[in-house]
Amino acid sequence: MTQAPTISTHVLDTALGRPARGIPVTLFRLGPGSLARVGAALTDEEGRVRSLLEGSLVAGTYRIEFDVTAYARAQGHEPGWFRRFSTEFEIKDIGRSYHVPLILSPHSGITYLGS
Repeated sequence: MTQAPTISTHVLDTALGRPARGIPVTLFRLGPGSLARVGAALTDEEGRVRSLLEGSLVAGTYRIEFDVTAYARAQGHEPGWFRRFSTEFEIKDIGRSYHVPLILSPHSGITYLGS
């Protein structure tokens, strides 16, 4: 049985040199004048959310948001300069899955289209 297309993520904490466990991640779909939450989860022990989308993948613009403040506090640290990382992307091909990782450090973050 083929798995339905989804959106996943993986967060690596380069300050600690390990996957970032317990980061709240929220996925939104953007519409004309609207923002709808279409998924939310915490990263697992490997820093992953394997399927963030709650429902079917549809074409459109999405925003993925990582709550790094909550993560810092859960680690027993004061939040850094960045509070949240988010990026918006356009999905046109709904026949495939998308992986949007975050590489996180105290003073930067990088997202990219992964595989």
